[in-house]
Amino acid sequence: MGEKEHTCCFFGHRMIEVTDELVNRLEKVVDDLIVEKKVDTFLFGSKSQFDKLCLHVVTELKKKYPHIRRIYVRAEFPNIDEDYTSYLLKRYDHTYYPERMINARKAVYVERNYEMIDNSSYCVIYYDENYMPPRRKNSRRDLFDYQPKSGTAVAYDYAVRKGKSIINLCTNASE
Repeated sequence: MGEKEHTCCFFGHRMIEVTDELVNRLEKVVDDLIVEKKVDTFLFGSKSQFDKLCLHVVTELKKKYPHIRRIYVRAEFPNIDEDYTSYLLKRYDHTYYPERMINARKAVYVERNYEMIDNSSYCVIYYDENYMPPRRKNSRRDLFDYQPKSGTAVAYDYAVRKGKSIINLCTNASE
């Protein structure tokens, strides 16, 4: 993987409104990171519309900057066969499964985000602090539901604690 100072990760809400304005801002941010900050490595998860949008933008910019690398950080499947590897390598330049995921259980996506944040200097995110995920029950027998914190909120808080440079593209953001 590239040096942390030249690495950027992406994370955001699973569902977002993709607008021309958002795409244009994302393109400008990523281009500036490549040119001004010398970022050459981009880390991706895969569970959100924002991840897919970021992958699309970085892939398009790779035509202009062929030296940049797209790395898929897997939250699942520690061992993958050649077919799945080939499938992933059509979209990414490299993929890996972090060792910290082995015993993560239900927290695999949280741990995957932590892995990406720990290995990046920049985090380009789509985080709306007013977003609330659907309420859930603790178990089938539990009559009381609870309000979970969004995975994006957890990742954002972690990136702040780690002192990362955070670029929030959500238009509702108060940053």
